[in-house]
Amino acid sequence: MCVGQKIKAYLKDNGITQTFVANKAGIPVQKLNLSLNGNRKLDFDEYELICGALSVGTDKFLTPRLPG
Repeated sequence: MCVGQKIKAYLKDNGITQTFVANKAGIPVQKLNLSLNGNRKLDFDEYELICGALSVGTDKFLTPRLPG
């Protein structure tokens, strides 16, 4: 599961709307929606803003991995 999908599932599980997160993070709703649906790469600056809006650490949705 990609980071965007993990964030989207977290929002659903906690009853949080994408509009709320987008407004709090200062990211356009459509841009956030594209990222959470896997249609656009989420850059780390945006990821930090989303985590800040959700009051979670940046490690919340990341899983360490190795190439290959």
